[in-house]
Amino acid sequence: MTDPKLARLRSSIDNIDAALIHMLAERFKVTQEVGRYKAEVRLPAADPGREERQVARLRQLAADAGLDPEFSEKFLRFIIDEVIRHHEKLAARG
Repeated sequence: MTDPKLARLRSSIDNIDAALIHMLAERFKVTQEVGRYKAEVRLPAADPGREERQVARLRQLAADAGLDPEFSEKFLRFIIDEVIRHHEKLAARG
């Protein structure tokens, strides 16, 4: 038998996970557009200045939200690295 409180909490986690996946999918749709544009106008795949500003901004948002800024930076860096990989593929296609 499942504990009702645990089941309710897990259901909330499942809903949050689904929302995260949908938000990531939307984010990657937009970053793909950015990558296509960068490839079209021959801009570099990476923008270290923007990346650092984003990391700083999101670390502050994390701290304000009570989330570990170190964790949020690792998470964001993973996403940034994946976006850059996609942009490099688009640039290579010419």
